[in-house]
Amino acid sequence: MGREQWKKIWVGSAGNMVEWFDWFVYATFAVYFADSFFPEGNETANLMNTMGIFAVGFFMRPVGGWLLGRIGDRKGRKAALTLTVTLMSASAILIAIAPTYDVAGYGGVAVLMLARLLQGLSVGGEYAASATYLTEASAPEKRGFASSFQYVSMTAGQLVGLGLQIVLQRNMSDAALHSWGWRIPFVVGALGAAIVFYLRRSMLETEVYAESGAAEQEDRGTLKVLWQHRREAFLVMALTMGGTVAYYTYTTYLTKFLSKSAGMDKSTASLVSFCALFVFMCIQPLAGMLSDRIGRRPLLITFAVGSTFLTVPIMTMLKHADTFWPALGLALLALVVITGYTSINACVKAELFPTNIRALGVGLSYAVANALFGGTAEYVALWFKNAGAESGFYWYVAGCAAVSLIVYLSMRETRDIDLNRVAAAGQPQERPRQAGATTITPAS
Repeated sequence: MGREQWKKIWVGSAGNMVEWFDWFVYATFAVYFADSFFPEGNETANLMNTMGIFAVGFFMRPVGGWLLGRIGDRKGRKAALTLTVTLMSASAILIAIAPTYDVAGYGGVAVLMLARLLQGLSVGGEYAASATYLTEASAPEKRGFASSFQYVSMTAGQLVGLGLQIVLQRNMSDAALHSWGWRIPFVVGALGAAIVFYLRRSMLETEVYAESGAAEQEDRGTLKVLWQHRREAFLVMALTMGGTVAYYTYTTYLTKFLSKSAGMDKSTASLVSFCALFVFMCIQPLAGMLSDRIGRRPLLITFAVGSTFLTVPIMTMLKHADTFWPALGLALLALVVITGYTSINACVKAELFPTNIRALGVGLSYAVANALFGGTAEYVALWFKNAGAESGFYWYVAGCAAVSLIVYLSMRETRDIDLNRVAAAGQPQERPRQAGATTITPAS
């Protein structure tokens, strides 16, 4: 992989890291500010209300996927990536200065809601733009490896958020964190976004987009063209379903699950999440490299089988793992399984669409699936907990994975699709395999 390709991956990933830092610190610090925006009462109910606002951000993601995906297809990947980080910076500032219930009543909730809507708009476009950019910026035989850096950067953003949380927990009193300390990560996020904005202004456009002729097509990035690829769009939604629910279960919800259900203190729960996510981040490129050799479907199928049959026992044992090492071992097992999805889902989705509709096709389809399943995962989990049937959520996660398994078994292999070639019918064509490459027969 050449220097220019590494530069593109680095700039795209750095922005993605900041985007997801801002997105995830809302969830990781929710336990500290949930009571600040609502009247005193049931702690679980206040957390549910706060996470309900978190879910609202997900429902804005389809709008972001459509708007910024359209910009990415019409104006270029660079233009979309620059705009997403600008929106994220604004939302982080709003949360940092949001007034509490004691100061402005439900006015603080309104500010929080506006910030989450902006975050949803930004992240909805960020996923599409970064998935497309990282896939197009890489050499054809290294797309799995390059696109894996999307979840490397996403996880790095979450790790920075968790690391900051651990530092604050160890250097501030619990009362100070609940009072004002929770605002610190949002200030950090706004500053990070400003730095990335500067970096992205000088980033290079991908050769695939620049040389495809897509920029000259009048109907590029439109819903009309996307409708011609509706099968691929529905495929993206279906293959995302199980992966996004499992991902949010073992990342953003894990810390709260360990502290609220397993009875672990907050600092230890945060440390478990931090260590597990660090290992998870490191193995993403390895899985991406493996997919470049054996194909995408084997990894997706391995994830789905593992999540379908292991989720219930893992979650059941996690609920009784009230010490560090057992909880870490179980969390790592779950995240290793999920790697079969996270490491390659960006390139799989990008490989399904031609260049003139790639950003919109990936962004809108993925955002809809996330709004329905990923964004509601924590709320569903807390709903089951509040209803006294917490184990029902375990079966829900396993069921979503089972649905995606059916899709993985029936979809075609995408590893050898040539992003630069489009058939008369508008479908991506396979590129010639290099000598010695592993051969995989696509599924029908």
